[in-house]
Amino acid sequence: MKQFLKLNFKKVKLLVAFLIIATTASAQDFYKLSGKVYNENKQPLPNATVKLLDQKKATATDSDGNFEFQLNKGNYAIEVSYIGYETKMQLIEIINSNQKVDFYVAPSTEKLNEVLVSAVRVKPSSPVTHSNVTKEELEKRNLGQDIPVLLNYLPSVTSSSDAGAGVGYTYIRVRGSDASRINVTLNGIPYNDTESQGTFWVNLGDFTSSTQSMQLQRGVGTSTNGSGAFGASLNLLTDAISDEAYGEISSAIGSYNTYKNTIKFSTGKINDHIEIAGRFSKIDSDGYVDRAFSDLKSYFLQASYVDDNTLIKAITFGNEEKTYQAWYGLSAEELKEDRKQNPYTYDNETDNYWQDHYQLHWNETLNENWSTNLGLNYTKGKGYFEQYKEGSAVSKYNNIVEATGTDWYGTPATDLIVRRWLDNDFYVLNFNANYKNEEYEVISGISASNYKGDHFGEVIWARQFAADANIRDQYYFSDATKNEFSIYSKASFKVNKNLSALVDLQGRFVNYETDGLTSDRDALNIDKSYSFFNPKVGLTYKINNNNSIYTSFARANREPNRDDFKNGPDVQNEILNDFELGWRLKNEAVSLNTNFYYMQYKNQLIQTGGLNDVGEYLRENVDDSYRLGLEIDANIKLSSKFSISPNLTLSSNKIKNFILERDDTSVNIGTTNIAFSPDIIAGNSINYQPAKNLSINFLSKFVGEQYMSNTDTEASKLDSYFTSDLNLTYEIKPKSIFKSIVLSGLVNNVFNKEYVDRGYTYLDYWSTPGNSFEVQGYYPQATRNFLVGATFKF
Repeated sequence: MKQFLKLNFKKVKLLVAFLIIATTASAQDFYKLSGKVYNENKQPLPNATVKLLDQKKATATDSDGNFEFQLNKGNYAIEVSYIGYETKMQLIEIINSNQKVDFYVAPSTEKLNEVLVSAVRVKPSSPVTHSNVTKEELEKRNLGQDIPVLLNYLPSVTSSSDAGAGVGYTYIRVRGSDASRINVTLNGIPYNDTESQGTFWVNLGDFTSSTQSMQLQRGVGTSTNGSGAFGASLNLLTDAISDEAYGEISSAIGSYNTYKNTIKFSTGKINDHIEIAGRFSKIDSDGYVDRAFSDLKSYFLQASYVDDNTLIKAITFGNEEKTYQAWYGLSAEELKEDRKQNPYTYDNETDNYWQDHYQLHWNETLNENWSTNLGLNYTKGKGYFEQYKEGSAVSKYNNIVEATGTDWYGTPATDLIVRRWLDNDFYVLNFNANYKNEEYEVISGISASNYKGDHFGEVIWARQFAADANIRDQYYFSDATKNEFSIYSKASFKVNKNLSALVDLQGRFVNYETDGLTSDRDALNIDKSYSFFNPKVGLTYKINNNNSIYTSFARANREPNRDDFKNGPDVQNEILNDFELGWRLKNEAVSLNTNFYYMQYKNQLIQTGGLNDVGEYLRENVDDSYRLGLEIDANIKLSSKFSISPNLTLSSNKIKNFILERDDTSVNIGTTNIAFSPDIIAGNSINYQPAKNLSINFLSKFVGEQYMSNTDTEASKLDSYFTSDLNLTYEIKPKSIFKSIVLSGLVNNVFNKEYVDRGYTYLDYWSTPGNSFEVQGYYPQATRNFLVGATFKF
């Protein structure tokens, strides 16, 4: 027994000794490769990707730009990449010791392009809830549909269109807020219509083809130029300078006689400094709704100069649109009878508008810390919509026409055709200076704009003109001037190694003046000035390389629009306090964003559900209201070929103590739901890439039930709906002539769902629920339809 124990004890000692030697030898076979990644100003780059190409290993730099690998001795090809910077590769030889190597990456042309939106965009680690959309993502579905439709699958987003097929007049909502509350900028230049505060995407036909990237900030965001954001901010960055010359021809065809044809070109960098590029597009569609056609012609041209310290861009783009009116929708009976019918019958009941933009951008890097950015803009817009009016009271037309009968009130009336015109000019100056070092970055600047617009109407035909009247005589005229000036400063800085902060202060000053008559010949004389202070503060805490949390508070103030003043002289400006709290997780397999928000409004101008005489929603002030919600979105990599991208928004959108006025009486009906604000919005994308050149995406969207009025009236409720789209792209790389041929296909509403996503009602104002004067309208959206396209690049 003793001998056995001795023998086994010796074996144990030998085994331990062997393990120690083996472990030591094994440890000596591994060495540490570490280093740091810097930008052109010798500042560390956090979240840069560092890959070992032959090992299929990757890591991300920490907040100080550091990275580290444990490696066997040998030779390695290491690649460093960061969005907006040129990718850098280097061969590293590991011998018998630890090694340290630093990388310095230079900004790419795309990075230089991003300085145009530096004042309105946020970085990935910023305490602002946002989503980024790249050019590659946009190209997959860019077959002629408008930008709101392409953004439909982002968190908290819903979209719609008058014609039902996503071409022509289209609309977007974020967190229940409509486009008049979403601050849109193009290269940092305000795009929202100055008076209505809305965004008319019909005047940006095929603009997606000239867009490099988009960023959608939910909530107040960091909007510094243009009208205040009360639901979201969306900023678009146009095409970056191309180093190489190229040409591109793109065509698409689809349901409802939809056609899209686009030509793009670039000279590439001439003598390493100058590039000229452009695009010409034509989009036609008959629309899902009868006669709701769209005829869109657009262009985009840019000339650029770039060197190590300077970027100058001269850009012009514009659009000519003609669309048949479909904004009146259908009654419940008409919807049931034929959901594609259009109540308009006059053959030229059309909207016609021309808009041209001229931008000049000059960015100058003064030294490793300082840079400046100047943006200038001039926009010319002019157009009209034509409308046939049957039995219209002649008193509305300034004695231009004579009565040939009476209307249903017995008032002298006649039949006639009118054109109602807009003719406007919009000037913008943006300037900012940027200072940054390793610890903080400060952007300070100003934005000033001047708008001048004329509103007038003319009679182009009548059954009987007055003896002293002429065709095209004006029956109303109103001019408007709006001046805005903003001054702002925003600073992002490190509090310590893991905690960073954002402070954003803006002063905004507005003066709005009008003089003249409305289309109903009512006096509209406004002279209002507003001074707003909009502070924003936020913190981001980095728990580790994969997890961070953030919180922010922002205040926004906003003036009424032209229609608000028309609807009542006592309209008040709005105030919003926006609280956000979020958690971000990112590793090799999962990217997850979770965000709680509470948006508390004072005097919110809510949509009543009714429409004015040009199809825009009426609004009124409510004293106390809020939006409370949870947003979750993720990108989950299931395998090298499969991934899913789900998102979910759960919200409560309420008016406290809503005062309903009917029959000259006011009734407090308590807490009610805000119109057009579904409690549930969910989306998902299943992404399958069986080969490098083939991509299949199945996209789904669920929108919960919502009300068209603010009284929770059952008759104004819109049902929930669920739709799905299938998107395929396949790239061919021929050996000659073309560099690439990309084939795209899109099946919208795969399961042929008949649904309505928008409507209007006058329940709150004209009637008591249940009587014969209830009026509702509905906008049916297209059933199953398709688009296919091909892009030839050379």
